[in-house]
Amino acid sequence: MTDIEIGRAKRARRAYSFDDIAIVPSRRTRDPEEVSTAWQIDAYRFDIPVLAAPMDSVMSPTTAVALGRYGGLGVLNLEGLWTRYEDPDPLLEEVAGLRGTDATRRLQEIYLEPIKPELITERLREMREAGVTVAGSLSPGRTKEFAKAVVDAGVDMFVIRGTTVSAEHVSSQAEPLNLKEFIYELDVPVIVGGCATHQAALHLMRTGAAGVLVGFGGGAAHTTRTVLGVAVPMASAVADVAAARRDYLDESGGRYVHVIADGSIGKSGDVAKAIACGADAVMVGSPFARATDAPGRGFHWGTEAHHHDLPRGQRVEFETIGTLEEILFGPSRVADGTMNLVGALRRSMATTGYTEVKEFQRVEVVVE
Repeated sequence: MTDIEIGRAKRARRAYSFDDIAIVPSRRTRDPEEVSTAWQIDAYRFDIPVLAAPMDSVMSPTTAVALGRYGGLGVLNLEGLWTRYEDPDPLLEEVAGLRGTDATRRLQEIYLEPIKPELITERLREMREAGVTVAGSLSPGRTKEFAKAVVDAGVDMFVIRGTTVSAEHVSSQAEPLNLKEFIYELDVPVIVGGCATHQAALHLMRTGAAGVLVGFGGGAAHTTRTVLGVAVPMASAVADVAAARRDYLDESGGRYVHVIADGSIGKSGDVAKAIACGADAVMVGSPFARATDAPGRGFHWGTEAHHHDLPRGQRVEFETIGTLEEILFGPSRVADGTMNLVGALRRSMATTGYTEVKEFQRVEVVVE
């Protein structure tokens, strides 16, 4: 990739967002009904390559179960309201009624309540008894503290998710999480991230992770770019991490690590473009926050929004447009790509002549 001179002392790579690229039709088309959107990671197969972001505004035990029954994977935030309070519904109602700067301050207060290991067990039990694949998420800083409770509760897939996750975190204040050692000792597949560069992704893949989350600073509820100045446009980030997957496949003698785009997935076209750039699946937040049955009641926020010292996110408001099922499968009543995400992916694949998600990673793209 060509370097650009910012000034005499600084050069930079040009990078592209999903808005900067477009998918190119090919000489062949397919019937959308013949397209498969199935995806498999480790021993778990899903009908759609969609994970729900572990955000309290998007995922409750109920919506995680619903998404599992629709063929996706709901990931519950195990540091969220559902593991701090027996009944978080009154608090979710309160958050929906907050205005202006009161929202950040009140979110900080609400999330001061300690996480309760017994509630982690209870929430995961609810999901497991519903018969869906059970996935829960912790931040790197809390993983060592609560990992045993999560694994003992019977989680099928463990997600370690942060704004930026490194395999080489250095700290003189506390012993950092040794990802390679931690993942080796677990009996369940681990998805870890985010990252946005080839080198960082390659290091995470070497820890034994089954999947790597790509992206930071680009979500609808994030202000990381504004607060920290940190962001990488997602089309370039996904393509770089997909290259790391290819290099690690050769390095490891055939071990395939799944690439999951996590950020800037706001419309159905973004889902298709993420896969076209090399992603195996996408992690979705804001589109699901528009669901009438989402716990956020039309509001959306992530874990960064209530950081006690330096919030790097905000509570944003969306117009609710339909149920979770309608947002996934339609029928769509709008023409802006916020409904029928899976139907749009299926049609995009059919339009370009591909019948499998992994094949669709080879589709031609252009820079607009």
